[in-house]
Amino acid sequence: MQNDMTPTPFMEGRATADAAQALRDELLYHRATQTYLWALPLINTLGMQRGSEQTFGKGYNTLPVWKKRLDARTLVTTPNSDVIYAMSYVDLGKDGPLVFEAPPMLQGILLDFWQRPIPVDGGKYAGDVGFFGPDQGKGGKFLLLPPGYTGEVPKGCFVYRSGTNNVFVFLRAFYADAGNLQPPVDLIEKAKIYPLQGEARPMTFPDASGVPVDMLPISDATAFDQLKQLVDAEGPHLADPDWMGMLAGLGIVKGEPFEPDGRTRGILDRAAKTAYQMSRVMAFDEVVSGRSSRMSPDRRWVNPMADATTENPSGKLDLSWRRVDRGGALDVNCRPWFFSNYYSVSPGMLSQVPGKGAFYVIVFTDSDGVALTGGTNYKLNLPKDVPAANFWSVTLYEAANASGLANGQPFPSIGSRDKPVRNADGSTDLYLGPKAPQGQEANWLATVPGKGYFAILRLYGPTEPALTRTWKPGDITKMS
Repeated sequence: MQNDMTPTPFMEGRATADAAQALRDELLYHRATQTYLWALPLINTLGMQRGSEQTFGKGYNTLPVWKKRLDARTLVTTPNSDVIYAMSYVDLGKDGPLVFEAPPMLQGILLDFWQRPIPVDGGKYAGDVGFFGPDQGKGGKFLLLPPGYTGEVPKGCFVYRSGTNNVFVFLRAFYADAGNLQPPVDLIEKAKIYPLQGEARPMTFPDASGVPVDMLPISDATAFDQLKQLVDAEGPHLADPDWMGMLAGLGIVKGEPFEPDGRTRGILDRAAKTAYQMSRVMAFDEVVSGRSSRMSPDRRWVNPMADATTENPSGKLDLSWRRVDRGGALDVNCRPWFFSNYYSVSPGMLSQVPGKGAFYVIVFTDSDGVALTGGTNYKLNLPKDVPAANFWSVTLYEAANASGLANGQPFPSIGSRDKPVRNADGSTDLYLGPKAPQGQEANWLATVPGKGYFAILRLYGPTEPALTRTWKPGDITKMS
């Protein structure tokens, strides 16, 4: 960690040679730190891409699928262990326009590398594929076009115009029975990605389950190497001229060598590590840019869109993390708050239609506001009639990096499909701690002494009591 600058000696109105070098180093360090925080959505995506492609292969026809669910061996921010995932990364600049062909019932999001939902021609949809997309769950052909594309568009396709050449394809399929995961896997493996023109390579679907892979945001100097590769692939449409200038101030310019010397690389490395740590501090704030994220004043549970309404499902933010109440100014705190712990967002995920979409709330502390710790025993009460038309789940995540908590259980989650025991009044008590209370094994999630963590409650198909906040989960309480 860089120390605060002390006053530097000037002689005759000029810095000494040593002072000048120290100030130049400090300038580079601050520029790099702020650039990292600004670019965190990109760095989040690049981390997933790098880890995936190094482990499972690359190319538009390679679609890794977590065929036996996603466990703690996959290091990625806040994954959901209770659906089947598939994730891929395609380059429209390299391969030209691509067609993504989806079968009926497949759910997904098509995002640019800033993780902005890609707008669909017609203006009604963005990003979503499936029930909340233009196909309405019927499947179809989704045409991905690069920035500035002016060529012909074939009939019969839903047209997605990306803001970046690189596109993140994120797919999910739901299972009815945890003992039979083949139907959702088969559904995903009906998907195809191929060029609009030219011969298509056959699809491959590597099984990513149980494979150790690091897909976390990059937190060292190689983050800037990855940004350089992205700038080369994207050019000026990646960002506005001011921020392209900031990247250039670090030596990152399209088509020019990026070869920092040892001193410069050391500064970039410290900056990336510091900025990532800063994002980890921001990630646990309950009040961000003056907005409380708490779902209710009497609960510790939070959501970045806690001020959502039916008319405005993302509240005071748009899905590029710009404040609609501040003339579209970027929320420079909320965006890194989100992308340090999470990834991907779309209109469908934020749906305020009862019985559709999903409802997420996150908790970092117990009822007294003390951070959750792995050596302590806690209880979480979910009142009766949990308002989820499909299912609910609670998942635990590492405080250090937001990946699934490696707690020795098959998955760091428990939910309605696990059939936890209910109380006489219909509510459900869940127990979090290093050891299950006697007789409560079916309702227990293991924690690890010495490891901090946080939890996410997900309701799939949230009904009206969730959306109106008339149903609220209890806070996590410390047990004596």
